[in-house]
Amino acid sequence: MELSDIIKNRYSVRDYKPIEIEKTLILEILEAARMAPSAVNFQPWHFIVIQEHEILADLKECYDRSWFKTAPVVIIACADHSQSWKRSSDGKDSADIDLAIAIDHITLKATELGMGTCWVCNFDVNRCAELLKLPHNIEPIALLPLGYPNNKRPDKKRKPLDEIVHFNRFNQ
Repeated sequence: MELSDIIKNRYSVRDYKPIEIEKTLILEILEAARMAPSAVNFQPWHFIVIQEHEILADLKECYDRSWFKTAPVVIIACADHSQSWKRSSDGKDSADIDLAIAIDHITLKATELGMGTCWVCNFDVNRCAELLKLPHNIEPIALLPLGYPNNKRPDKKRKPLDEIVHFNRFNQ
């Protein structure tokens, strides 16, 4: 698949087939994340792959949606704030930005492989960190359910370019 086709075909999957995902495919997806750029190349991320049914069930405590339970795998994308670059002018931590790039690599690679994902950021971060026994410097940023879609891709609704692109100045 061409990159432009992958981008157009990616969508937030909220229903998964009950098919196990081979470890080699999971590693291929995570390799795409590993290759993502990051500020000063610090790579302030960790990815926790959950496949065990018992732990997947525990994650329901962090995000209680019925569709979430259909995913055979969940990747928890975590930021390592002790490793991230901070901007000197205002102390802005780049971990979230760096991780967003890596997560996007995951979503695109999964799409290329015929799978789907969904960024889940509306979850109980503290409960997730507690369940996974994360140290204080590791923050779960997103839950990424992963699997083969059990539904068709909906039509994408996007604003036209002339509403979002500005050349030289912001024009309203």
